[in-house]
Amino acid sequence: MSFFVDYATDSLNKAGEELCGDTVEFFRSDSNAIAVMSDGLGSGVKANILATLTAKIAITMLKEGLHIEEVVDTIAHTLPVCNVRKLAYATFTIVKVDNNGTVYAAEFDNPSLFLIRNGKVEKLDGTTIEINERKIKESIFKLQEDDILILVSDGVVHAGVGTVLSLGWRWEEIAEFIEKMPLKKMSAKDIMNKILTTCDNLYLKKPGDDATVSVMKLVKPKEVTMFSGPPKNHNKDSEIIRDLMRATGQKIICGGTASNIACRELNRELNIDMEYVNKEIPPIGYINGIDLVTEGVLTIKATIERLKKIKLSMDFSALDGDDGSSKLAKLLYENCTHLKMLVGTAVNPAHQNPSFPEELSIKYKLLMELEDIMKSLGKVVEVKYY
Repeated sequence: MSFFVDYATDSLNKAGEELCGDTVEFFRSDSNAIAVMSDGLGSGVKANILATLTAKIAITMLKEGLHIEEVVDTIAHTLPVCNVRKLAYATFTIVKVDNNGTVYAAEFDNPSLFLIRNGKVEKLDGTTIEINERKIKESIFKLQEDDILILVSDGVVHAGVGTVLSLGWRWEEIAEFIEKMPLKKMSAKDIMNKILTTCDNLYLKKPGDDATVSVMKLVKPKEVTMFSGPPKNHNKDSEIIRDLMRATGQKIICGGTASNIACRELNRELNIDMEYVNKEIPPIGYINGIDLVTEGVLTIKATIERLKKIKLSMDFSALDGDDGSSKLAKLLYENCTHLKMLVGTAVNPAHQNPSFPEELSIKYKLLMELEDIMKSLGKVVEVKYY
């Protein structure tokens, strides 16, 4: 079975520092997903440079299929060891997950990975190898659907040390915290935000160290195809509806003209829901075989605002409404890993002067903005223009 790695990462900067001393690089291909977290020695600019170089070198070499020995050897010969402390320039954790769920992990001096299965945290039983006098913990194992991997830098396990918690937020305590979360219902971003917010609270909003959390959750792909806007050439109407109906997963139509095209080509009726009325968002419609039918510009604009609100503040109340934008945002956020956008490029004269170039159309701009916000939420987005 082919899986999808739902991924999210974020960091807290050490109080008073403009740059974070932790760096995360992530790469996704058709066959695998690779995450590299590096923690530079110290904090601020120097730590950021060391961590960035380490992560960039590692991700670049791993993308080309090189083995960990070559990666570590290159890092060791590229970056120096601290002459004063005699400590490594930067620590790192590397996780590579293929589409079948097979994982290769390499850990050097970072806190141990958290593997969560069936709501319980498991510690990895890896083997230690030595490369250029550096002890690397290697683990190879198989993930199952809904298994979660969490990478943290040492700023997370040190959270609250000497203030709220005398010994910091120890690995075992973080594990207990994770197990109390409703993980089944949570996305990678939800889990990451919950851990990082708690970490920030333990630091009393003044982190004593850079703290980074990266989450990888193995899920089944959830495909959504969205049709919006009439094609520039009317002869493409049948083609765009054919592509929509042949697509797997859930199907969305946004826009009155797009809905009328679908009804004509499919010989089906459009029924408007007049039971729920929202003065700001036009009502949704129903077409047999289509999972969600909404108005265009106003609904898409409100949907983008809701998705931005979730991204910035994790305010999920934005998904609770019965209006079209709430329903659309909920579907795209909770039930979509892969979004295919079928975009007609005809300019709607009701929106603006049709003599304007299509790049300036309101609809065009909104759909590009929707593409960007979906990608920032970790979704895979494909756009096809007609």
